[in-house]
Amino acid sequence: MPFPAVTAAQMAEVDRLMIETYGILLIQMMENAGRQLAEQARRMLGGRLAGQTVVVLCGAGNNGGGGMVTARHLHNRGASVRAKLVGDPSRLKETPAHQWRTLKALGLDAQSGQDLARADLIIDSLVGYGLSGDPRGATAEWIELANAAGRPILALDTPSGLDPTSGRPGSPCVRATATLTLALPKAGLLVPQARPYVGDLYLADIGVPPELYRLLGIEGDRWFESESIVPVG
Repeated sequence: MPFPAVTAAQMAEVDRLMIETYGILLIQMMENAGRQLAEQARRMLGGRLAGQTVVVLCGAGNNGGGGMVTARHLHNRGASVRAKLVGDPSRLKETPAHQWRTLKALGLDAQSGQDLARADLIIDSLVGYGLSGDPRGATAEWIELANAAGRPILALDTPSGLDPTSGRPGSPCVRATATLTLALPKAGLLVPQARPYVGDLYLADIGVPPELYRLLGIEGDRWFESESIVPVG
């Protein structure tokens, strides 16, 4: 089925409507996103998580919170997981801070830099669709480390560093093996210049009701009829 693409501003409106009109809270959306990303990771690892080593790079925003949820689900399903928070824990907003406390209680937080080259999979949840300008500081450093590791990378929603609306790759920008985008494809993921950074593109259901899609003039109630993760051609 055809998938309409949205800008970052339009996706922000979807998130607003989810919370303010339909009462589907951020923590619910984050949980759905993280669970779906864990499932996509399982598929990329050949259907088996036990004995697999996964490093999750988490930013300090909501995208990072989704990565934290993913780390928990992967741990629960038998993977060896470490989550690296790239940012100041004291500056986390309420919902990502909640997820980080859970990871710390489980002992999944990385205390120092990880050997990314030994990971079976790297998960990129450093920056979400709210990116403005090139990544800077520690975020830029970890993007470069991930790219240099030579391991498969799975990006959450958008590869960190890629402009979600224009598709312009920043300096630096994650070169993902696959990207799992949420609810609706971001327009920038579909432009030709973005392909080397996006890799294989998939769309995940995070619980957006069809009523919300119709409010935006989109018929989106059949995309996930058979699967909650679908490829975007």
